[in-house]
Amino acid sequence: MRHASASFRPFGLVLVLALAACGGREVREPTPVRTPPASTVPAPPPPPPLRIGLALGGGAAKGFAHIGVIKILEANGIEADVVAGTSAGSVVGALYASGLDPFALQERSVALDEASIRDVRLFSGGLIQGQKLQDYVNAQVDRRPIERLGKPFAAVATRLDTGDRVVFVRGNTGQAVRASSSVPGVFEPARIGQHSYVDGGVVSPVPVDAARQLGADLVIAVDISTRASGSTPQHLLGIVNQSIAIMGQRLGAEERARAEVVIRPQVDEIGPASFEQRAQAILQGERAALAAMPQIRAAIAERERQRAAALAPRPAPTAPEPAADEVDCGSTWVRRLNPFRRDAQVCG
Repeated sequence: MRHASASFRPFGLVLVLALAACGGREVREPTPVRTPPASTVPAPPPPPPLRIGLALGGGAAKGFAHIGVIKILEANGIEADVVAGTSAGSVVGALYASGLDPFALQERSVALDEASIRDVRLFSGGLIQGQKLQDYVNAQVDRRPIERLGKPFAAVATRLDTGDRVVFVRGNTGQAVRASSSVPGVFEPARIGQHSYVDGGVVSPVPVDAARQLGADLVIAVDISTRASGSTPQHLLGIVNQSIAIMGQRLGAEERARAEVVIRPQVDEIGPASFEQRAQAILQGERAALAAMPQIRAAIAERERQRAAALAPRPAPTAPEPAADEVDCGSTWVRRLNPFRRDAQVCG
C-alpha cells in the first residue's frame, strides 16, 4: 500500500504544477465583434404648411357677418392664408387681406358712415355710382394694389357683355371691389379698361373656386346669400338682391359643394340695406363660426393626414415567386412550385 501511494505522488505533483501554470496565465477579456452601423433611411421632408382659403360670399349689409366669422377663426388659431370675396365679401376680404385684424375690422365697421360709400346718381345705369365705395376701400388699404396686400386676395366680378366670371388678383384694389359689388340696377356697372363689370354674385355667389385658384389646400366658405322664404321684398335693393340670389342658387350650390366647410350665419332677417343691424350680423357670424369649429378642425386634420400619406415613402416592391409549371411525372401531371416552400411538389 505504501508503494502504491508513492507511485501517485509524481502524478499529483504534475497535476499541481499544471493547475498553477493555468492560474498564472493572463485571462483576457473577450474582444467584442464590431458590426457595421445599420444604414439609416433619411426621414421624408415635412409637407409644406396647409394653406387655408377663405371664400366670403355676397349679401350687401349681411356682409358684416364675415367679420364675426373671422374673429372666431383667429380666436381659435385658424388664420386664412388666402382670401377671395364676392360683392360684400370682397369689401371685408380686401380689408382683411390688407392686414387688418378682426377687431380693427369691427371698429371700422362700427365707425362706417353709410353716406361715405353711397353716391347717388340717377339716370346713369344705377342709383349708386360706386366711386365713393372705391375711394373708401383704397383709403382703408393705404392705396396698395391687390398684389401688394398682406395676403393673396381675389375679387370676383361678372363681365357684363359676356357674362363671364372674372377674378381680379392684381391692380387697383378699390376698383376691383367696386366691380365685384356693382349690384345690377342699384350700382352703375364698373368700367375697367374696355369692359364693364357687375356684381360677382351673378356667377359666383360664394367664390370657392377663386380661393382654390389662389392656392388654397382647404377652403372655408361663408354663405350669407338670401334664400327665397315666401316673402316679397318691398324696396328696390331687396327685390334686386333676392332676384340675384334666386338666379344664383343652383350655381352657388355647385360651387359651395367644392368647399371643405361651409359656414351659414343666420342673417336671413337682416335686410340688404340694414346697416343699422351690423352688430347683429357680426354676432350671427360669430355664432355660426363657433358652431362650425368641430367640423373645421376635423377637415384640417383629415387634409393633413391625406397630405402626409401622399408624401410617405412607399415600400420597395417584393420579388414575385417563381411561377408554377406543370411537369410530366410518368403517368401523373403535377404542379412544380417553388422548391423552397413547404407545399412544393416535385417529381420524386
